[in-house]
Amino acid sequence: MKIEIWSDVVCPFCYIGKRKLEKALDKFPLKDQVEIEWKSFQLNPEEKTNPSINTLEHLAQSKGWSIDQTREITSNVVEMAKEQGLEFDFEKAKVANTKNAHRLIHFAKKHRKGGEMKERLLKAYFSDGENVDDPNTLIKLGAEIGLNESEIKSMLASNQFDDAVDQDIYESRLIGVRGVPFFVLDRKYGISGAQPDEVFEETLEKAWSEFAKNNSVLEIKTAENGESCDIDGNC
Repeated sequence: MKIEIWSDVVCPFCYIGKRKLEKALDKFPLKDQVEIEWKSFQLNPEEKTNPSINTLEHLAQSKGWSIDQTREITSNVVEMAKEQGLEFDFEKAKVANTKNAHRLIHFAKKHRKGGEMKERLLKAYFSDGENVDDPNTLIKLGAEIGLNESEIKSMLASNQFDDAVDQDIYESRLIGVRGVPFFVLDRKYGISGAQPDEVFEETLEKAWSEFAKNNSVLEIKTAENGESCDIDGNC
């Protein structure tokens, strides 16, 4: 059974939701028969990479908040991340366009390392303060999970996987994705946002039951919206 996940590498709830799904899968006895496919989604395709300011400052400027207000507002997300064993540091995170990061994930998928690349990019952005649009950084991160450095460099210097990223985003619109993360299980059940743990567990069981019976379901049944980032960049 396949689980497709639309998400962005600068979306905090995408990282939190990833952990929630992983916890549900760890409890699922048929985990080894579930395939995860990461799909590209850009919260802000027009974002200009600017490593000279951090994400906290960028958010304050775009929302018209003070730094103290922004720090207080984002503290809830930081605490949610801690509950999942994640460390978010928005004062280190660098503002970056994510198109190249998504291209790198598609490159990694060709080498059966899409999940590893996704995880490394999320950690690079949220915890390590890395610029996930910098070619040298992307080459380094890819090499860390065993990808060929020269091949990554050549890919980034070309337009390879541009169409694949755009196709994922187009497909998200066709199925009605309005915010990420968005999980689609066997093209029958959807989970919108970083839902409570039990929603992931219950939806996984339902999807597997449908998959095992090989029934055809035309409509994606989506769990109520959880914490997510919407297409206007609001998290």
